[in-house]
Amino acid sequence: MTEYFRAGKYLMAIDCFLEMKRMNVDYDNVSFVVVLSAVMGMSDMIIGQQIQTTAAKLGFDSFTSVVNGFINMYSKMGYLDCALRVFNNMKELDLISWNSVISSCVQSGFEAKSISLFLKLLSKGLRPDQFTIVSILKACLAISEEFHIGKQIHVHALKMGSGEDDFVSTALIDVYGKSGRMKEAELLLSRSNGFDLVSWNAMMAGCVTNQDGHKALNLFSTIQKSGEKSNQFTLTIALNACSCLVAFQQGKQIDGYIIRLGFESDQCVSSGILDMYVKCGDVSGASLAFGSIREPDIVTWTAMISGCVENGEEDRSLGFYHRMMCLGVSPDEYSFATLIKACSCLTALEQGRQIHANAIKLECTSDQFVGTLLVDMYAKCGSIQESYKLFKRMNVRNIASWNAMVVGLAQHGNGEEALKFFKQLRCQDIKPDSITFIGVLSACSHSGLVSEAYGYFNSMHSMYGIEPKIEHYSCLVDVLGRAGHVHQAKKLIESMPFDPSASMYRALIGGCKLQGDAETGEYVATRLLVLEPFDSAAYVLLSNIYASANQWDKVNETRKMMKPRSIKKNPGYSWIDVKSKVHLFVVDKSHPQASAIYDKLEELIQIIGEEGYTPDTDYVMHDVEEEEKERSLYYHSERLAIACGIISTPPLTTIRVIKNLRECGDCHNAIKYISKAVDHEIVLRDTNRYHCFRNGVCSCGDYW
Repeated sequence: MTEYFRAGKYLMAIDCFLEMKRMNVDYDNVSFVVVLSAVMGMSDMIIGQQIQTTAAKLGFDSFTSVVNGFINMYSKMGYLDCALRVFNNMKELDLISWNSVISSCVQSGFEAKSISLFLKLLSKGLRPDQFTIVSILKACLAISEEFHIGKQIHVHALKMGSGEDDFVSTALIDVYGKSGRMKEAELLLSRSNGFDLVSWNAMMAGCVTNQDGHKALNLFSTIQKSGEKSNQFTLTIALNACSCLVAFQQGKQIDGYIIRLGFESDQCVSSGILDMYVKCGDVSGASLAFGSIREPDIVTWTAMISGCVENGEEDRSLGFYHRMMCLGVSPDEYSFATLIKACSCLTALEQGRQIHANAIKLECTSDQFVGTLLVDMYAKCGSIQESYKLFKRMNVRNIASWNAMVVGLAQHGNGEEALKFFKQLRCQDIKPDSITFIGVLSACSHSGLVSEAYGYFNSMHSMYGIEPKIEHYSCLVDVLGRAGHVHQAKKLIESMPFDPSASMYRALIGGCKLQGDAETGEYVATRLLVLEPFDSAAYVLLSNIYASANQWDKVNETRKMMKPRSIKKNPGYSWIDVKSKVHLFVVDKSHPQASAIYDKLEELIQIIGEEGYTPDTDYVMHDVEEEEKERSLYYHSERLAIACGIISTPPLTTIRVIKNLRECGDCHNAIKYISKAVDHEIVLRDTNRYHCFRNGVCSCGDYW
């Protein structure tokens, strides 16, 4: 039976145990200890309970070693309540019994229970050994507020003479390091006898926990120079240090060293390599590391998918998702959350719907985090109605889900509706946070509610104890700028307790352009250029202000300023998702269907011209002939994307377009006419907000 167990043939070991009974061979306590180990290997609770019944019938439940075996079996299989029941019914307890149940409580996350058992052990006059000490130190580490007990345990270990034990010393280094007490940890390491790799690993882990990646890498370097051999834990911690520091070159060197040592196939190490490349922004390197993992689990898949999203490669993340599904690996709540975020960034509504359906199938939508991200995803994909329906179906709504709706409604131009949601939130006794007020102030900005914005801004501190951050001041500046109060906005910037941000100046420049205030616009633009001298947007905004005022000499001067600094204007482009394929448009004819798209756009321009549309050439920032200005307006990228959507989808389909710049006034007017001429609802997302065009009307109420 023992040989079968050692060979990993657990079922044959159990059959051997049963054969003993059939052959009338008497059991002894060793028989039960061995067979229980085999049951643990199979993780079969039913067989374990049957063997416990047999032991009780034969009187073996009085043998401490057998009962300890049952405690160990139930604990390892995750049935802590059964283990505690056996423990509490024991007539005679030895130190192994106490150690088993204390360790089981720690491993199962019941650290407070383990500490109370430890205190009970001491009250019984028993002397804990190094295994007891290590288990209880782990419990103290998990319960940070119980660190004073950790210190007492340290003193107790010293009194018993086990403080010098390598096992205990390493646990103490781990506890002190991860509790932020690095000086004590260093002192313990310096007092250790000889070199113990586990202690050095604990010290390195403490450095990483305390955001001191440099010291962790210095320790790693010391290990290499001393000629000592690293193990998989040393290498993983060193990789974590590189991740924290975004130390790409050092990370690559450690990756090479790992290959030389032959640890690249280790699951823990390969996950560390993947994480390092992700944190350092090298998705291709992460993908290679991922490919070397033989059987990636859901945690590894999620790490790879999340890494793609973190580095702006959302398309790639969805590719990994499809590979994962083909291999039969089911996503969990964490992977769904990351995938939903990817769809939000891409505005990939159809793929988002498919992922939502899969989340329902796998019963993951009840998770609050997933539910909130779905509400946010539908809003960011331009379907605020679906977002609202999903929000209403949520059983439990926290502040994050309310925020998703408030911000979503604000971005869609439903300012009054967003403020109604804010009032409902307050009626539900849910306390708003700083993000809530960003949504509320954005709603005021998109609806021109100046006095209301000031009221909400002032209530943040007076009613809710929330100190306004620079983001809230930016929102208020945006409210004032859009409403034409550019001088008031300028005074607000000068009086606030923060240094102005670039986004704040950009918002105010936009207001200056709308109001035709070239003087204030010039002043603000120069301040923006001080903050971001190489940002093309600052020069373009300043140039546009001069162009609006017909100051073409200054337009040319601004553009000349860009040349010596090699600054180029970011080109305007738009994209549309048709049948899960993304089509990108700039003002050229590179698209495979360019001929059909341009023909359709020419047809649309003719139709809307007959309906009353006339190009507003004030939006052309070049000193050229009027006819050339009109022609340049016709082929703005969002119009090309809309034309593509019309020829590629059946009537009554909603066309969803994303633009990387703010929509110009002429395009806004033209698309209103187009939405009246075709059987399509058109949703356009620009850098500022969403525009929902239907039957010649935009959801923004022509205020954006």
